[in-house]
Amino acid sequence: MYSLLLAIIYIAFISLGLPDSLVGAGWPVMHQDLGVPVAFAGIITMIIAGGTIASSLASERATRRLGAGWVTAISVGMTAAALVGFSTSSAFWMLCLWAIPYGLGAGAVDAALNNYVALHYAARHMNWLHSFWGVGASISPFIMSYALTSDMGWTGAYLTIGVAQAGLTLVLLLSLPLWGRARPAPEPDPADVAGEVGQARAHVPLANALRIPGVPLVLTAFFAYCALESTAILWASTYLVSERAVVPATAAAFASLFLLGITAGRFLTGLFADRAGDRQLIRGGFLTVAAGIVLIALPVGTDMLALAGLVIAGLGCAPIYPAIIHSTPVNFGRRSSQAIIGIQMAAAYTGSTLAPPLFGALSSATGMWTFPAMLGVLVALGLLMSERFNRLVARRERPAELAGQRR
Repeated sequence: MYSLLLAIIYIAFISLGLPDSLVGAGWPVMHQDLGVPVAFAGIITMIIAGGTIASSLASERATRRLGAGWVTAISVGMTAAALVGFSTSSAFWMLCLWAIPYGLGAGAVDAALNNYVALHYAARHMNWLHSFWGVGASISPFIMSYALTSDMGWTGAYLTIGVAQAGLTLVLLLSLPLWGRARPAPEPDPADVAGEVGQARAHVPLANALRIPGVPLVLTAFFAYCALESTAILWASTYLVSERAVVPATAAAFASLFLLGITAGRFLTGLFADRAGDRQLIRGGFLTVAAGIVLIALPVGTDMLALAGLVIAGLGCAPIYPAIIHSTPVNFGRRSSQAIIGIQMAAAYTGSTLAPPLFGALSSATGMWTFPAMLGVLVALGLLMSERFNRLVARRERPAELAGQRR
C-alpha cells in the first residue's frame, strides 16, 4: 500500500508540471487565433498566480477538513476541467474565466501534496518528486509542439493534457483509502521544535503562523529562491544574447539547460539527501548558485564561462525548494506544517510572479548587464535568511541539549 500510494504521488507530481509550460509554449499561436496582443499572456498568468496564492493560503483549512487525498483529487479535477475549458475557448475572456479554477486547483494540490510528502516520506523522495515535476514541465512543450504541427492545434494540446488530468483524478479518487494508511516519517525530537509550536492548535490562523519564530525568515528565503529561479528562466537567454553576444540558438539551448539542470540535480540530490540533511542541502545549494552567478558575471573574452555558470546555477537551485519544504515539519512541528507550507507556497508564487516583470522594468532603465547583479542580490538574501534561521534553531536547541544532559 505504501509503495502503491508513493507511485501515485509520483504520477501526480508529473501532472503538476504538465500544464505549467503550456501557456508559454502555445501563446505565439494562441494570441493570433484569439486576436489579442502578445502582452495579454501576462493577464492569464496573473489570474492563475492569484488563484494559486489564494488557494495555497486556504489549503491548511481545506486539508484539515477534507484530508490530503480529497484535496489532491478535487484540485486535480479542477485543473482538468480548466484545461478542457481552455481547449473549448474561442475568445480571450473565456481563457480568463477558466484560468480561475486552473489557479485555485494548482495552488491547493501543490501545498497539500508537499505537506503530505514532508510528513510521510524521506528527503530523497521529496527531491525525486520535484524532479518528476520537471519531467512534466519538460514534456508539455513537446505536446504543444506536436499539436501545433498537426491538425490538433493548440486546443488539442490542452484537451490532451486535460483528459490525462481527468484520468489521474479518477486514479486519485480510487486511491483515497490509501492516504490514511501511509506510515508517517519518524516524529522529530521535541528538542528540535519550539514547545509552543509543538502544541499548535487544530487550526493555525495566518496571523498566528506568521508570529511563529523563524517563519518570516523561511518565507523570505523561499521568496528569494523562487524569484531567482523564475528570473533566470525568463531572462537568461536574453542576457546571453544581448550582453555576451552568444548566438541565439546556443543561448536558448543553455537557458533550457538551466531548467534541465534543476531537474537532473534533484534526481542526483535524492541519492544523498537523507545523509546530507536539509540544512546542508539549502546552504550548499545557495553557495553553488552563487558560484554559477560569478561565472556568468565575469567580464572575460569567452562566453563559455557564462554558459557553464548557467548550468552550475541550475544544479545549485535543485535541492533548495525540496529541502525547505521537507524541513518544515521538523522546524515548526507536524501540526503546524500544513499551514506554514501553504504560506510558503504563497510566498513562492508571489516571488515567481513579481520578480521577472520587476527585472524587466529594471533592465529597461539600466540595461541587461544587471541580470547577474539581480541574481546575486536574490541569492544573498536567500542565503542570509536561511543562515539566520539556522542560528535561531541552534539557540533553540541548546537549552534542550543542556536539559537532556542534566537528566
